[in-house]
Amino acid sequence: MPGHILASGGSALGGPFDDLVLELSGPRVCFVPTASSAPEARLISFYETFARRAEPSYVSFNPWPREDLREHVLAQDAIYVSGGSTANMLAVWRVHGFDLLLREAWERGVLLCGSSAGMICWFEAGVTDSFGPELEGMRDLLGLLPGSACPHYDSEERRRVVYRELVDCGFPSGYAADDEAALYFVGTELREAVRLREGARAYRVEPETETPLEMRLVS
Repeated sequence: MPGHILASGGSALGGPFDDLVLELSGPRVCFVPTASSAPEARLISFYETFARRAEPSYVSFNPWPREDLREHVLAQDAIYVSGGSTANMLAVWRVHGFDLLLREAWERGVLLCGSSAGMICWFEAGVTDSFGPELEGMRDLLGLLPGSACPHYDSEERRRVVYRELVDCGFPSGYAADDEAALYFVGTELREAVRLREGARAYRVEPETETPLEMRLVS
């Protein structure tokens, strides 16, 4: 199938987002906790969630990537990216050529997914706290999907304000998602928006305009 991406505004491991990942892909799920400040804890949660119902694995770049990195990644059904520092994550990925490998996996039909940093990294641009708590727009993301994205739209007070201001001032238009709201793209087109809890919303954000998306509840 064409490349597909599932991007959540914020989802914890062990929740309904993980069920959706398996529904859209298959049992071979590879976790990439590069962005996290506590990758070991995230890995424990990942294996607790997936060990009994999937074929979990992970990719680490410390102290160095596995020798069969390309073969391993391309053999997966899904690549699951954790939250954390988007800027730090992308810097590490680019040093090791992992950004190019992710594009190859996407072109071969592997599901790329994640929340927070694992949401925005697939776009051209996004709103991030990688550089400090005040939030900034970051333009040099992976660019598999056109435009921009903003996670945590309902749970962090400044997200909506900063993203709207950025887009009004020339930042690429794009999508915002509450925690437990997810966007599913096939190719570069939005196929559907889903809510993983009652009340979660996602939006199309353009200059001077914020349009709620039609959403399907996944329980």
